[in-house]
Amino acid sequence: MRILQVRDLALSFGGLNVIDRLSFDVDEGSIVSLIGPNGAGKTSVFNCLTGFYKADSGEIRFMDQPVTKLKPHKITQKGMARTFQNLRLFKQMTVLENVMSGMHCRTRAGALGAVLRSGSQRREEAHIRSVAQECLEFVGILALKDRLARNLPYGDQRRVEWARALATRPRLLLFDEPAAGLNYDEKERLIGLIRRIREELGITIFLIEHDMGLVMQISEKVVVIDYGKKIAEGGCDAVQCDPKVIEAYLGREDEEGAADERNRS
Repeated sequence: MRILQVRDLALSFGGLNVIDRLSFDVDEGSIVSLIGPNGAGKTSVFNCLTGFYKADSGEIRFMDQPVTKLKPHKITQKGMARTFQNLRLFKQMTVLENVMSGMHCRTRAGALGAVLRSGSQRREEAHIRSVAQECLEFVGILALKDRLARNLPYGDQRRVEWARALATRPRLLLFDEPAAGLNYDEKERLIGLIRRIREELGITIFLIEHDMGLVMQISEKVVVIDYGKKIAEGGCDAVQCDPKVIEAYLGREDEEGAADERNRS
């Protein structure tokens, strides 16, 4: 079953095509990577999928339901969660409070219940706290739950964000460069964690990542884009050998044999 379908997605800024009629699928239960050179449009794709950008045209279907025009919180409610390339934690809040905030999309008690501290509101808060602690234990930092997020080392702050995404109870989890800034040991633990998320929680994984070693080690399918256009799609071995992918990453030889190295930052 295809959990995510993207058809002819297009987005432009100031006349520049950021996403150019992009189409691909993500199968339920799979681990899929979206890769491409710097500036290829990868994060813009994620922003369209999660409602932060509104595509100019095309269609996005999640669990066979159109989500192209939905707001981010509505998409999260439907079961699509994401992390961000740049950390977006509430630094002045504790680790536990940060993860509890991820369950806001699942709460039912209104403002009046919160003011009156009704029984249903107290039960819901206890449930949120319990789920948040389960998510922190899953990513391996439950012992840090009472620490302020700003006082954690970078690698642990990453884990807080992953736990918060899990707290939304997603069916599809989008990781935007989860290995950025991690050392070798932390990357190895990340690979294990992603596999556990899929195998133990049944969550489909779709990620952007620059670390090609990690991508090729963990992905079952890879989608490659350049200048917002898909240039390759398939298994890791096939994608690595594709001439268009090699050219996009390494440049091409011009008529005089000099490398065409593109500044894509």
